[in-house]
Amino acid sequence: MEKVKFGNTDSMITPMGVGTYYDFKWIGLAKTLRIRPGKERRFSAIKAALDAGINFIDTAEIYETEPFVAEAMKGRKRDELFIATKVFPLHYSYDGVIKSCERSLRKLQTDYIDLYQLHMHSSADKVKEALRGLEHLKDEGKIRHIGISNFNLEQTKEAVSFMKKYEIKSTQMNFNVAHRNIEKDLVPYCRENSIAILAYYPLAHGMLTSESSLGKEVLSEIEKNHGKKTMPQIALNWFFSKYDFVYPIPRASNPDHVKENAGSMGWKMTPEEIELVEKAASGVQGPSWSGDNTT
Repeated sequence: MEKVKFGNTDSMITPMGVGTYYDFKWIGLAKTLRIRPGKERRFSAIKAALDAGINFIDTAEIYETEPFVAEAMKGRKRDELFIATKVFPLHYSYDGVIKSCERSLRKLQTDYIDLYQLHMHSSADKVKEALRGLEHLKDEGKIRHIGISNFNLEQTKEAVSFMKKYEIKSTQMNFNVAHRNIEKDLVPYCRENSIAILAYYPLAHGMLTSESSLGKEVLSEIEKNHGKKTMPQIALNWFFSKYDFVYPIPRASNPDHVKENAGSMGWKMTPEEIELVEKAASGVQGPSWSGDNTT
């Protein structure tokens, strides 16, 4: 499986990772009743990603999936994997993020986290203290890289200014070919400042998976030059074809879908094909939520 550098770091990852957020109902049931609907299939999906050669998994302390990731990692070489997780705003303080990191390390059954991210923005003071804690964790070797998530442009600039010893290496945003508003401001800023972008909802929460989403004409045109493809593969390949610092993380909930998504890697569309796909996606309504912090 192809590996590329993760942004401005020496870490090598597959161009696409997998996400492990399912939904609020899943989180609620897991936290309160220890019930995890569809547990076996979802664990199988994470394992299928690793079996397919994908080495990049994104989780978070609030997702209740860190133990799944730990189980899927068993028997594999840790230094060949890239594990990202997040600390929730409730724990944004110097001591709070350190304690959260320790919990995540135990749940992930690992000695270090490759990418530790602030899950979303909070007050400036809390973000500043949390980032100070993350810099300490990096000093201790418990995390390798520092990232943020759901920070708009101004919040990102502010976070960058808070860093004393290290750089923010990535941000994570709702981004796909049908939801491209961050291309106006955040994407150029990240390019100029060597900040990688993790794209969640890369398939617009399923809106870009049906054959009708981009149209049969687009599918036919892409297949002329690249062989048999599916709509999810085209929508994911858009990232690799257009950018070298954006990494989609489609959700791993179905092993078959994970295997299909893996077929998005290893080829690239031409500029003309990219334009064709973007035009076709302009009528697709992708998901948004308040944590997205964009308009």
